[in-house]
Amino acid sequence: MMLEQITTYAAAEDYINSIPRFNGKNSMEDTRRFLAHMGSPGRNRRIIHIAGTNGKGSVCACLCSVFRAAGIPAGMFTSPHLVAMRERMAVDGRIATEEEFLEAFRYVADRLGDLPPELAESSYHPSFFEFLFFMAMHFFERAEVEYIVLETGLGGRLDATNAVEDKALCVITSIGYDHMEYLGDTLEEIAAEKAGILRPGVPVVYPVLQPEVAERIEICAAGTGAVCVPVFPRAIKEIKIKHKTIDFSLRFNYYDYIGFTVSTPALYQVQNAALAVRALLCLEDERITVPVMREGIRRMSWEGRMEEILPSVYLDGAHNIDGIRAFLDTVRAQSCGGVRKLLFSVVRDKQYQAVIREIAQSGLFDEVGVVQLHGERALPLDMLKDIFGQYTGLPCRAYESLDEAFEEMVTGRSAGDSVYIAGSLYLAGEIKALLRRPGRD
Repeated sequence: MMLEQITTYAAAEDYINSIPRFNGKNSMEDTRRFLAHMGSPGRNRRIIHIAGTNGKGSVCACLCSVFRAAGIPAGMFTSPHLVAMRERMAVDGRIATEEEFLEAFRYVADRLGDLPPELAESSYHPSFFEFLFFMAMHFFERAEVEYIVLETGLGGRLDATNAVEDKALCVITSIGYDHMEYLGDTLEEIAAEKAGILRPGVPVVYPVLQPEVAERIEICAAGTGAVCVPVFPRAIKEIKIKHKTIDFSLRFNYYDYIGFTVSTPALYQVQNAALAVRALLCLEDERITVPVMREGIRRMSWEGRMEEILPSVYLDGAHNIDGIRAFLDTVRAQSCGGVRKLLFSVVRDKQYQAVIREIAQSGLFDEVGVVQLHGERALPLDMLKDIFGQYTGLPCRAYESLDEAFEEMVTGRSAGDSVYIAGSLYLAGEIKALLRRPGRD
């Protein structure tokens, strides 16, 4: 279908989904040119740019929840989406409507019909991710937000979101082994790619969890002229885990320890909240007071991250080795009066062997079920079951469909049982779609 013929949300979504079939990655120079061709949306907004391996989306959600508590209009661009593509762009906690999504699509499409000569000569067309990024920037401009929170898609240096030059703040979350085919084989190389988002004179907030990663970020910051704002583990104190919340205290600069609460059992959200609070203090916005930050952090929720979708049924998008370890730490900290069950799946381009070994050797689960995801990237069902068998003697049931797995492991659970669903954000999305089907309670 030609761009000018697209007049519905469904058609716009279909078109964007078709882009990878005929378009490769564009140069950063061309991405910047097209953003300028759009009128440089976001140039009068305060932009917070976030990169990292794990925790990016959660930090985005923390920041925007605090902005909402302060009554400050803010836009948030994240990826991937779980069910609907329009989840990637939100203003004040509300995702774009189908009408807003279509309007933003049409705006970008119209700009493609009138390309400047330097882009027309190369037959420029945005990649899948670029198209959505451009739409989001237009959506935020129309909404007249004050802050824009941008999550990188992959890496940082060459990510489409890095086409934005003027930034108020950068955040780099925890760094781990993921997407090594694009980012490098060592943590230092991966950190350097992520640190490509830095700008002269702009603060960069980052956790000091691995000395080699922090050192590489600081080297990149020195070369760029960015201002280092490290967050040390000692800034977090008095972690108290409850059934559905975690209380903790933070201390930064001249502040004494301040108490916060995250409304989740996920231990890793304490670190993400700490990064968000330190970032907010860097903004020096007088509307963002301590009570506002407390309220915003308490209200923050992020789908698919240790989310209790039904009583004692938890959905977590952990999909790499560090994410799985953080997930297992949370499971370990939770009490269970019955049987712990795990429903697992993964895509073939992740470190599935190491992830499955980590899960199996944790000894946390009494039963394991595996199911194959949809799509070409899915790891085959027989491989999933065989790999679990290599590392554990636990029963591992292979389910032919997600419906069957959900019915037996979730709907058929006994009182006191806990069910965990993890291994991929794609699995989280398929579970979300299943729960939203008409007639499903």
